[in-house]
Amino acid sequence: MFMEKLDVVTTQRQQFIDITNEIQTLVDRSDITNGICMIYVPHTTAGVTINENADPDVMADVAEYLNKAVPRYGHYAHVEGNSDAHIKSSFFGCSQIVPIVDGKLKLGRWQAVYFCEFDGPRPRQVLVTVIHGR
Repeated sequence: MFMEKLDVVTTQRQQFIDITNEIQTLVDRSDITNGICMIYVPHTTAGVTINENADPDVMADVAEYLNKAVPRYGHYAHVEGNSDAHIKSSFFGCSQIVPIVDGKLKLGRWQAVYFCEFDGPRPRQVLVTVIHGR
């Protein structure tokens, strides 16, 4: 098993950052050829998702829909001013698992791993664990 922390510094309140290459670098460093890679975000106002990376409009559409569904200034019981970020994080979740085959993340042709910031800007962490398969 291999585990390492990936630091992500966000620059906007809401932001989707493609971290696929950084994760692949950690998989390379692990020297594990076949297994799984778990990507975990230990924050309650951020998340991780897998989506298309060929067309940036896809993530722009995701952000637009998300902001309509969960507005920043809604009627929330939580009064710290970031209730929308907690809800958005819950929609996306805090982890993803990607197979590793022949030392590479086994993503679809158009897929990428995105760090999802909903309460930035701020420094964040992503924990990447690579587990050897049989």
